[in-house]
Amino acid sequence: MPDTRYEVIAYTDGASRGNPGPAAAGFILTDSAGTQLQAKAFFIGRTTNNVAEYTGIVKALEAVKQIGAKQLIVFSDSELLVRQINGEYKVKSEQIRPLFQQAVKMLGEFENWKVQHIAREENKETDKLVNQALNLEQDVVRRVPPKGVPKRTYGKGKPAPAAQNKKPIRLGVLISGGGTTLMNILEYIKQGRLNAEVAIVISSRSTVAGVERAKNTGLNVKIIRKKDFPGVDEFSKRIEEELAAANVDLVVQGGWLCLWKIPTRYENRVMNIHPALLPSFGGQGMWGHRVHEAVLAAGCKITGCTVHFCTNEYDKGPIIVQRACEVKEADTPETLAARVFEQECIAYPQAIRLFAEGKLNVQEGKVEIKR
Repeated sequence: MPDTRYEVIAYTDGASRGNPGPAAAGFILTDSAGTQLQAKAFFIGRTTNNVAEYTGIVKALEAVKQIGAKQLIVFSDSELLVRQINGEYKVKSEQIRPLFQQAVKMLGEFENWKVQHIAREENKETDKLVNQALNLEQDVVRRVPPKGVPKRTYGKGKPAPAAQNKKPIRLGVLISGGGTTLMNILEYIKQGRLNAEVAIVISSRSTVAGVERAKNTGLNVKIIRKKDFPGVDEFSKRIEEELAAANVDLVVQGGWLCLWKIPTRYENRVMNIHPALLPSFGGQGMWGHRVHEAVLAAGCKITGCTVHFCTNEYDKGPIIVQRACEVKEADTPETLAARVFEQECIAYPQAIRLFAEGKLNVQEGKVEIKR
């Protein structure tokens, strides 16, 4: 139950994907009766989780001051932040000390305040808002229902636009290895950040870890090995049959290492991710650490990943999303691969989401993203 001793209740949160990595911070303000006053999230670029958490509380305090409230309680699921603000832990990080000092100074300007830790489950709405800003890579302002109208309903009981759930798109995921891309996509789906479902997983190898990981999550898994067919035509036809039987909307290649002939029905409906900025460092034989070794040998200063629609040529399809990252002087293929994979974990769900929302249009070999 809300504490009626406080005029405003603030729920704050912050998150970083990579720590440091792309980050966002946000807050939801309510009055003591639980009526939502404001809900905002801010994309703050590349930083750490702790900076994001502190940015969330600073942004919330700025908003509460603008409202003119004199008494507030702040809830955060960051135990470290709460203990530091309450004087239980010393702030050792030079990176967060300025934000800590700013938050403490602002709190001191209120007549009555309290900062309290809550479980993550109790902060789900703020977490969703922050993740929305991360997914969109831009600030988000959630529409607040008019006073007296119940949340999520408008007019004569009609659901608010944000509450209307479209049918999730059905994915067919092709793997040849550990299934890390598959697991990342499943995590996005589980967290409600991707409106999709995995209808089928097809592996070109029977003994790879990705097969067991997919089976352990209860997915429909099929093994289709190229060597079991007399030629690429028969191999491709078998893949198409399984995808069609599963009523797949979009095919997602995640570490898939076999060339197959994409049928007409799946034109611009098959995606792949490549661990470099195409058209550089692509083509037959360029996969895995071979790509990162080539990037380092060329002395590149930046690299990244590319999500593209597939054609029947290696790495030649229309580019959908690209994300870049730094190449450091001390990098090895392993350290560079890890940094690129951080970007892959963001880029692939983003591309799938754009497809699911009908925002991708291919014209003359180029992808136009509708706004």
